[in-house]
Amino acid sequence: MTLQIANPRERALVRAADAALGLVSSVARTFSRHVRPQDPRRILLLRLERIGDLLMTLPAIRDVRTLAPAAEIDLVVGRWNASMAAAVPSVSKVMTVDANWLAREGGGLGMGALLRTARGWRASKYDLAINFEPDIRSNLLLAASGAAWTIGWQTGGGGPVLDEALDFDPTTHTIDNARRLVRAAFAGSPAAPSTELNAVPLLSLPESAVRAALARLGAHRTNGTTLVGVHTSGGRAIKQWDPARFAEVATHLVRERHATIVLTGTSDERMLIDVVKRALPAASVIDASGDLDLLELAALLQQLDLFVTGDTGPMHLAAAVGTPVVAVFGPSAPHRYAPTGPADRIVRVDLPCSPCNRIRQPPARCVGHTPDCLVAVSSEAVITAALAVLDRGTPRVSGAVRLSSGQASR
Repeated sequence: MTLQIANPRERALVRAADAALGLVSSVARTFSRHVRPQDPRRILLLRLERIGDLLMTLPAIRDVRTLAPAAEIDLVVGRWNASMAAAVPSVSKVMTVDANWLAREGGGLGMGALLRTARGWRASKYDLAINFEPDIRSNLLLAASGAAWTIGWQTGGGGPVLDEALDFDPTTHTIDNARRLVRAAFAGSPAAPSTELNAVPLLSLPESAVRAALARLGAHRTNGTTLVGVHTSGGRAIKQWDPARFAEVATHLVRERHATIVLTGTSDERMLIDVVKRALPAASVIDASGDLDLLELAALLQQLDLFVTGDTGPMHLAAAVGTPVVAVFGPSAPHRYAPTGPADRIVRVDLPCSPCNRIRQPPARCVGHTPDCLVAVSSEAVITAALAVLDRGTPRVSGAVRLSSGQASR
């Protein structure tokens, strides 16, 4: 097993911790033998990371529900993902835990408080617990839960404290890795037909969110206008494509396809959004930016013909609701993170150093300016991809999402 931790110092610390944990766990297992449950009725799932990480885990969560149709399935997420997790129809209950290595602005709980929280989960007497994150810290939380059988990844450390630990495969998509973990957790159980694995929707959007989205779009949604979302912000400087190029893409689609551009983003991203907004005729733009909650944003994205973005959380959200995506990728590894819909397009360039996938700790030569792998992506290439998607004529609303109460008029 090779630890998939980029920082050499962190890798050495985790390796030493794993060695110590292995000794402790081997002693503990001589007194307590765990057996994989054949029909788990109480299941705990951990996905503490950001919005995109949760969204890429939704197919695996759906698989859990299909393989254990009568089970109570509890999902633990960061508070920032609480509303989205509540819209996952496969989940029985959502619990929130903010880890300090994931919470922004210095918030979140330290390891001691997190372990106390995890020990509180023992009251639920879980038959099975699955950690979708390759991280030693969340593996320790899983072990502290007292579940009868625990499974997760060993390549981020903490494998010795689990009953079963797999190697995360960095050559395949995050979605596929998560689904493989679920298959391993249910080894020995009758396999569900592939048709059943896709029968449950990924998300169930509240009608109020859909109606709010339709109100924002107004007549643009009902008169046949092509609606193209543009999300200018990359979320991190290392993933930020030039907003002037987003403006060039939007301007071309307005001029050549008479599209209406729907701008998304938060109030903190106002400067980037305005670069695109100023380039467009007022009648051809809907400024839907601001502090929408995740479900409101999902409902808005669901109504679009196309979403043009970088590698962002909203990219994954658009993919989850079935909206075709054109995504600009730079340092991120598309084989691990790109949307996988039949109409989705990824625009990137091949460089010897790209994709390095060093997002949290980028190379020094790429700090303070747009990295070469993004500079080399032209607006013309993104326009070509966008036109190819629009020419495909993909319907606006796919079967990936259903409304939680009734159907809003379309």
